[in-house]
Amino acid sequence: QAAKSTRTVVIAGVPDGLLQDDIMADILTIHFQMSRNNGGDVEEVVYPTGNKGVAYVTFEDQAVVESVLKKDEHLLENKRLSRPYPLTVTRYSDNVSSFLI
Repeated sequence: QAAKSTRTVVIAGVPDGLLQDDIMADILTIHFQMSRNNGGDVEEVVYPTGNKGVAYVTFEDQAVVESVLKKDEHLLENKRLSRPYPLTVTRYSDNVSSFLI
């Protein structure tokens, strides 16, 4: 089992203040579990974080991180959202986290 940090991605561009935090976390979980988003089993979604519009998604398998990062564009789409929101997905790293917190 790879370290949690290597199985985690940083998501920026999460629409802030539209929905309750737990609902937004659910929507993010669903998005990153879908095969059409190159996703896989999600272990945990951390939202909200100390940064507005930022979430952390941890996958059960590190291979999913690689496939999610390869996808050109992530559009967060859900019937509870008024429109699709483009997300920026980046690899989690310790220097990023200290910068974000």
